[in-house]
Amino acid sequence: MSSTILTVPGLGSSGPLHWQSQWEQHYGYRRVEQHNWDQPVYADWVMQLEAAVAAAGPNVVLAAHSLACATVAHWARTTQLTLAGALLVGPADVDRPDFPTEAVGFAPMPLQKLPFPSIVVASTNDEYVTLARAQHFAQAWGSRLVNVGAKGHLNSDSGLGLWPEGHALLRELIK
Repeated sequence: MSSTILTVPGLGSSGPLHWQSQWEQHYGYRRVEQHNWDQPVYADWVMQLEAAVAAAGPNVVLAAHSLACATVAHWARTTQLTLAGALLVGPADVDRPDFPTEAVGFAPMPLQKLPFPSIVVASTNDEYVTLARAQHFAQAWGSRLVNVGAKGHLNSDSGLGLWPEGHALLRELIK
Protein backbone atom coordinates (compact mmCIF):
# COMPACT_ATOMS: atom_id res chain seq x y z
CA MET A 1 0.00 0.00 0.00
CA SER A 2 1.41 3.39 -0.91
CA SER A 3 1.62 6.23 1.59
CA THR A 4 0.06 9.66 1.37
CA ILE A 5 2.53 12.36 2.41
CA LEU A 6 1.18 15.56 3.91
CA THR A 7 3.46 18.51 4.60
CA VAL A 8 2.51 20.53 7.67
CA PRO A 9 4.14 23.99 7.67
CA GLY A 10 4.66 26.16 10.72
CA LEU A 11 4.08 29.83 11.48
CA GLY A 12 3.89 31.88 8.28
CA SER A 13 3.65 28.73 6.12
CA SER A 14 6.54 27.65 3.90
CA GLY A 15 7.69 29.80 1.01
CA PRO A 16 8.83 28.54 -2.39
CA LEU A 17 12.43 27.91 -1.29
CA HIS A 18 11.45 25.87 1.79
CA TRP A 19 12.11 22.11 1.60
CA GLN A 20 8.40 21.42 2.21
CA SER A 21 7.41 23.47 -0.85
CA GLN A 22 10.22 21.86 -2.82
CA TRP A 23 8.96 18.39 -1.86
CA GLU A 24 5.41 19.34 -2.85
CA GLN A 25 6.57 20.49 -6.28
CA HIS A 26 9.05 17.66 -6.89
CA TYR A 27 7.26 14.68 -5.32
CA GLY A 28 3.63 15.82 -5.47
CA TYR A 29 3.08 15.83 -1.71
CA ARG A 30 0.08 17.77 -0.41
CA ARG A 31 0.10 20.60 2.10
CA VAL A 32 -2.14 20.84 5.15
CA GLU A 33 -3.63 24.30 4.71
CA GLN A 34 -4.47 26.57 7.62
CA HIS A 35 -6.96 29.44 7.74
CA ASN A 36 -4.45 31.84 9.27
CA TRP A 37 -0.72 31.22 8.84
CA ASP A 38 0.36 34.41 10.61
CA GLN A 39 -1.83 34.40 13.72
CA PRO A 40 -2.29 30.70 14.42
CA VAL A 41 -4.72 29.45 17.02
CA TYR A 42 -3.98 26.00 18.37
CA ALA A 43 -7.55 24.65 18.15
CA ASP A 44 -7.95 25.80 14.53
CA TRP A 45 -4.64 24.28 13.45
CA VAL A 46 -5.43 20.95 15.15
CA MET A 47 -8.90 20.91 13.53
CA GLN A 48 -7.39 21.53 10.06
CA LEU A 49 -4.84 18.77 10.61
CA GLU A 50 -7.61 16.38 11.66
CA ALA A 51 -9.62 17.19 8.53
CA ALA A 52 -6.58 16.80 6.24
CA VAL A 53 -5.55 13.43 7.70
CA ALA A 54 -9.15 12.16 7.57
CA ALA A 55 -9.47 13.23 3.91
CA ALA A 56 -6.14 11.66 2.95
CA GLY A 57 -7.26 8.16 3.92
CA PRO A 58 -5.13 5.37 5.38
CA ASN A 59 -1.33 5.18 5.56
CA VAL A 60 -0.60 8.90 6.02
CA VAL A 61 2.88 10.18 6.85
CA LEU A 62 3.32 13.77 8.01
CA ALA A 63 6.33 15.99 7.30
CA ALA A 64 5.94 18.77 9.88
CA HIS A 65 8.13 21.79 10.53
CA SER A 66 8.51 24.19 13.46
CA LEU A 67 5.17 25.13 15.07
CA ALA A 68 3.51 22.31 13.13
CA CYS A 69 5.43 19.83 15.31
CA ALA A 70 3.56 21.15 18.35
CA THR A 71 0.36 20.96 16.32
CA VAL A 72 1.02 17.28 15.57
CA ALA A 73 1.78 16.56 19.24
CA HIS A 74 -1.46 18.28 20.34
CA TRP A 75 -3.45 16.52 17.62
CA ALA A 76 -2.08 13.10 18.60
CA ARG A 77 -3.55 13.46 22.11
CA THR A 78 -7.13 13.72 20.85
CA THR A 79 -7.49 12.10 17.44
CA GLN A 80 -8.99 8.70 16.76
CA LEU A 81 -7.22 8.58 13.40
CA THR A 82 -3.99 6.68 12.85
CA LEU A 83 -0.77 7.68 11.12
CA ALA A 84 1.94 5.61 9.52
CA GLY A 85 4.49 8.08 10.88
CA ALA A 86 5.67 11.66 11.28
CA LEU A 87 8.87 13.51 10.47
CA LEU A 88 9.08 16.36 12.99
CA VAL A 89 11.64 18.91 11.84
CA GLY A 90 12.93 21.78 13.98
CA PRO A 91 10.16 21.61 16.60
CA ALA A 92 9.70 25.18 17.82
CA ASP A 93 9.85 25.38 21.61
CA VAL A 94 6.42 26.82 22.40
CA ASP A 95 7.35 27.03 26.10
CA ARG A 96 10.11 29.63 25.58
CA PRO A 97 9.37 33.04 27.10
CA ASP A 98 10.26 34.69 23.77
CA PHE A 99 7.95 32.47 21.70
CA PRO A 100 5.94 34.59 19.22
CA THR A 101 2.84 35.95 20.94
CA GLU A 102 0.80 35.75 17.73
CA ALA A 103 0.71 31.94 18.13
CA VAL A 104 -2.11 31.32 20.62
CA GLY A 105 -2.64 28.24 22.80
CA PHE A 106 0.23 26.00 21.70
CA ALA A 107 1.95 25.98 25.12
CA PRO A 108 2.63 23.88 27.02
CA MET A 109 4.26 21.47 24.60
CA PRO A 110 2.54 18.08 24.84
CA LEU A 111 5.01 15.50 26.13
CA GLN A 112 3.01 12.27 25.77
CA LYS A 113 4.40 9.39 23.74
CA LEU A 114 3.15 9.62 20.17
CA PRO A 115 1.05 6.66 18.99
CA PHE A 116 2.96 6.36 15.70
CA PRO A 117 6.60 6.08 14.59
CA SER A 118 8.35 9.43 14.48
CA ILE A 119 11.70 11.06 13.85
CA VAL A 120 12.67 14.43 15.32
CA VAL A 121 15.24 16.31 13.25
CA ALA A 122 17.19 19.01 15.07
CA SER A 123 20.01 21.42 14.39
CA THR A 124 22.71 22.51 16.83
CA ASN A 125 22.08 26.21 16.14
CA ASP A 126 18.31 26.46 15.74
CA GLU A 127 17.11 29.82 17.02
CA TYR A 128 13.68 28.41 17.96
CA VAL A 129 14.72 25.32 19.92
CA THR A 130 17.88 24.26 21.68
CA LEU A 131 19.29 20.86 20.90
CA ALA A 132 18.68 19.86 24.54
CA ARG A 133 14.97 20.75 24.24
CA ALA A 134 14.66 18.93 20.92
CA GLN A 135 16.23 15.88 22.60
CA HIS A 136 13.72 16.23 25.46
CA PHE A 137 10.80 16.35 23.01
CA ALA A 138 12.11 13.33 21.09
CA GLN A 139 12.52 11.30 24.26
CA ALA A 140 9.04 12.21 25.55
CA TRP A 141 7.42 11.48 22.18
CA GLY A 142 9.23 8.17 21.75
CA SER A 143 10.88 9.56 18.63
CA ARG A 144 14.29 8.88 17.16
CA LEU A 145 16.41 12.04 17.25
CA VAL A 146 18.57 12.99 14.29
CA ASN A 147 21.07 15.81 14.86
CA VAL A 148 21.93 17.33 11.47
CA GLY A 149 24.57 19.74 12.79
CA ALA A 150 24.61 23.51 12.42
CA LYS A 151 21.83 24.18 9.90
CA GLY A 152 19.74 26.82 11.65
CA HIS A 153 15.98 26.36 11.84
CA LEU A 154 15.95 23.94 8.88
CA ASN A 155 13.86 26.39 6.88
CA SER A 156 14.32 28.44 3.69
CA ASP A 157 17.17 30.41 5.27
CA SER A 158 19.05 27.13 5.78
CA GLY A 159 19.32 26.71 1.99
CA LEU A 160 18.35 23.03 2.05
CA GLY A 161 16.59 22.98 -1.33
CA LEU A 162 15.09 19.52 -1.90
CA TRP A 163 16.91 18.42 1.27
CA PRO A 164 17.75 14.81 0.28
CA GLU A 165 18.95 14.01 3.82
CA GLY A 166 15.50 14.85 5.21
CA HIS A 167 13.74 13.02 2.41
CA ALA A 168 15.75 9.89 3.21
CA LEU A 169 14.45 10.10 6.79
CA LEU A 170 10.90 10.49 5.49
CA ARG A 171 11.41 7.40 3.32
CA GLU A 172 12.38 5.44 6.44
CA LEU A 173 8.95 6.22 7.90
CA ILE A 174 7.21 5.18 4.69
CA LYS A 175 8.72 1.68 4.73
